[in-house]
Amino acid sequence: MMELNAHNKQEYPPMHTAEHIINQTMIRLFGCGRSVEAHIERKKSKLDYALPQAPTEAEVKRLEEAVNEVIDRHLPVTVEFITQQEACGRFDMERLPEGASETVRIVRVGNYDECLCIGTHVANTAEIGHLQILSHSYDEETKRWRMRFKLLPLG
Repeated sequence: MMELNAHNKQEYPPMHTAEHIINQTMIRLFGCGRSVEAHIERKKSKLDYALPQAPTEAEVKRLEEAVNEVIDRHLPVTVEFITQQEACGRFDMERLPEGASETVRIVRVGNYDECLCIGTHVANTAEIGHLQILSHSYDEETKRWRMRFKLLPLG
């Protein structure tokens, strides 16, 4: 029988799935890594990224538009189980917790994003709603950009 690590919190699936799309969009637009810190909640969430400088207002608007374009593709969200050995070289293994199970879970958002994740997700991006970036700030000292956002219901 396959054994996975227990998950210690229950995410709101639309918001958590949106996080995956935001992370991949940040990688594509800014060439950075996935978020360095995340607080994902039902009503509003925040993500921090390591960036050499603050994005411009135009770049923030483009990020919001790009994420919503991906959501509007109605992509399937699927899961695959592989071994840690198979995951090496394909994924950032640094984030695996100490003593992680040999079997890991890959979550894919269509052909847009794939990453190691044990969280809960929607079955299709059509269930997410639309991203609205509420505010953002940049800390020059730590070179971290924080975005605060919520999801607007579709229709």
